[in-house]
Amino acid sequence: MTESLISTLEDKIPNIKLNCISQGAEALVFESDTHPYYNDSKNCIIKYRPSKPYRHPKIDLQITKQRTIGEVKFMYKLCKLGIPCPNIITTDFPNGIIWMEFIGYKLENNEISSFKNWLWYLEKNGNDHDPLKKEVEFVCIKVGELIGKLHLNDMIHGDLTSSNMILVQDDVPHLIDFGLSSFSGLPEDKAVDLYVLERAIMSTHSVYAESYNRWLLKGYQQGYTNKSKYKEVIKRLEDVRLRGRKRSMLG
Repeated sequence: MTESLISTLEDKIPNIKLNCISQGAEALVFESDTHPYYNDSKNCIIKYRPSKPYRHPKIDLQITKQRTIGEVKFMYKLCKLGIPCPNIITTDFPNGIIWMEFIGYKLENNEISSFKNWLWYLEKNGNDHDPLKKEVEFVCIKVGELIGKLHLNDMIHGDLTSSNMILVQDDVPHLIDFGLSSFSGLPEDKAVDLYVLERAIMSTHSVYAESYNRWLLKGYQQGYTNKSKYKEVIKRLEDVRLRGRKRSMLG
């Protein structure tokens, strides 16, 4: 199935080298060393929303176009606000294609420097006495600040996980993957965003999750500079956690 989708994309952007690095329910993500405009070897990221055969072609085209436009608008606003995310290079809305800059670096195990991979690398190679512990706390706080600034501007990521944050030079976090993003000022939506991240951290970094989540919320408080609205979100987060625990108990 993936090979067929890659072949379809190759027909839409011929003569472009593609390396599939991620596949989700809605889109595929590729790395390429071919720039669409310049003859340089600077890597790019290409996100592609393939058509869905179960949808009527006209409806599918409309949905693909609208979702791609929505994601690009979200990224554009992030850039205008100075919230770190990849810069957009070019787009093809009808075909669901977004070209963006490659950000981050490669870890020693050749994994891309997502927040998740970076934490996994340290967890595997470090120990309780590792001097990098302070660095981990620093980065977690920076990630929390980033999310706080996002929510301060009534922007909801929709899929906050440690995979959807990339560390660049000096371990500065950048947000990626805005396929489920939206705009909302409701404390409930922001609390759900935080809860999704909290659960993702507990799932993928279970041994150190308590410390990570504590540091993330510390940074969130620093980034969400409207204190009254911050308190509303945290109060609602407690409610969301309670609902989540009840669902877990009921199976």
